[in-house]
Amino acid sequence: MVRLTEKPFFLSDDQISWVENTLSEMTVEEKIGQIFCPIAGNPEDQALTEFVQKYQPGGMMFRPMPAKAIRQAHGVLQNESKIPLLLAANLEAGGNGICSDGTYYGRPMGVAATADEQEAYRLGFVSGREAQAVGCNWAFSPIVDIDMNFKNPITNVRTFGSDVDQVIGFSRQQMKGLHENGIATAVKHFPGDGVDERDQHLVSTVNSLSVPEWDESYGKVYKAMIEEGALSVMIGHILQPAYSKALNPALADKDILPASLSTELVNGLLRDRLGFNGVAVTDATPMIGYNAAMSRKKAIPTTINAGCDMILFNKNIDEDYQAMRDAVNCGDVSMDRLDEAVTRILAMKASMGLVDKQQTNSLIPDVEALDSVGCQEHLDLARKSADKAITLVKDTQNLLPISPEKTPRVRVYMLEDRLSGGFKDGGASEGSFIGKLSEAGFQVETFNYEQLNFHEIFEEGVDDLKAKVDLVIYVANYDTASNQTTRRIDWIRLMAADAPWFVQDVPTLFVSLANPYHLFDAPMIRTYINGYSANDTVNEILVEKLIGKSEFQGKSPVDPFCSVWGTNL
Repeated sequence: MVRLTEKPFFLSDDQISWVENTLSEMTVEEKIGQIFCPIAGNPEDQALTEFVQKYQPGGMMFRPMPAKAIRQAHGVLQNESKIPLLLAANLEAGGNGICSDGTYYGRPMGVAATADEQEAYRLGFVSGREAQAVGCNWAFSPIVDIDMNFKNPITNVRTFGSDVDQVIGFSRQQMKGLHENGIATAVKHFPGDGVDERDQHLVSTVNSLSVPEWDESYGKVYKAMIEEGALSVMIGHILQPAYSKALNPALADKDILPASLSTELVNGLLRDRLGFNGVAVTDATPMIGYNAAMSRKKAIPTTINAGCDMILFNKNIDEDYQAMRDAVNCGDVSMDRLDEAVTRILAMKASMGLVDKQQTNSLIPDVEALDSVGCQEHLDLARKSADKAITLVKDTQNLLPISPEKTPRVRVYMLEDRLSGGFKDGGASEGSFIGKLSEAGFQVETFNYEQLNFHEIFEEGVDDLKAKVDLVIYVANYDTASNQTTRRIDWIRLMAADAPWFVQDVPTLFVSLANPYHLFDAPMIRTYINGYSANDTVNEILVEKLIGKSEFQGKSPVDPFCSVWGTNL
């Protein structure tokens, strides 16, 4: 039973009438369309028109494109859709989550490192304002995961850290900023990522906390966000065995399922125990964490029966739609359950004001709204946030500040992914860091990964290196992205040629632009800095702090020493 007058919908009598009348007039095919949120492929007008006419989806999502192109595509989609569409984006770190020319405000962990919850509000506001300008209305954020396991490759800097109360406080403020711009939120990834050290894109991961532990951590977070008015919750391909068994003692281990397929976790925990009345949307269903748990043709209807209302993305969209048709036709998914899911989706759209906007032809703002995308005001706010975020974790050798007078010749090792893949926020270029160092008066050389110097690797020693280099700077950009098993340093296999064998003889410092836990692999480096967000703004401010023009202000939202002896020395 969907409670339309209660949180999070609070529908008026007129809105309830629209929901009920719309549902009563829909065909089964139209209802099936509403529960799907495909990812958009071809952005051409004709292709989008044909797609909406054929599939009649409840929502859609684009990966980031230029603002003008996104606005045009969203306009076509809304014009062709009888029922207003939910148009989604991963607004995790700024307007760049929907617009490739949008503002990269900063990763959530960097925002948390400012120790100022208003920065989370500004993150939400800037993201929401830029997204709203192109017709986006649904944010797959805030990320309310808790970064409990420093080896987890997918939570990391995408979270507000490891402290429960900090995650709640910053998530609330990000949500507030989004809501003020008319953007609905989907808090994620229920029942909580960050405990396992694996990625649900690659395997069904496990939140292994006991029931009391979960209640005092993730449970506390989700209660707070539900109370705050989250319209939707994203359901992960994550198991929570303790709660699954607590709610269904007869459940055998082999029958425990990821939340996206689990009635115990969605209907039992999220809805009954936590009281969530809004829309439950799966995380992306092409993930292996979803598909490895159950045959896909069975999984699609199982997801709906488990209590999820919307299915995010597809492998083969025709196959997925047919799986739902077959399940409805044979009674595996009842019409009552389908109607319940569609009712929630329609109620969400009504509560967001999409119906009124459709009637006034204002689902897509006027083109002048594009002026806010990547505007100087937003860039200045992002710069101020980055300045407060960058964290000096340790400088036990008293190396800072550096200067061209003390150490004129600098070698920079750029540690980063050598292979492409995954979906990243992006934005950092090697040139911005090197350029700023050069402007400060240093003679900078970069370690050449394309043409290794075999003479140096196999025959040169300490004096040879000191004859060429006065200071070594490591800059690591192992950014969090999907489909990766680790974000640890990947030293060159050949003699670990780029590892700091010289650290006792040549002054050395380490800067991470992303993963804050690299001291686990480089504890011997006595000066370590976390920047959290891999973009040129952070690079530029980092150099200012290295040379003493700006003070370090950030406070670590996690334990950068990884609870490992010696990493703090």
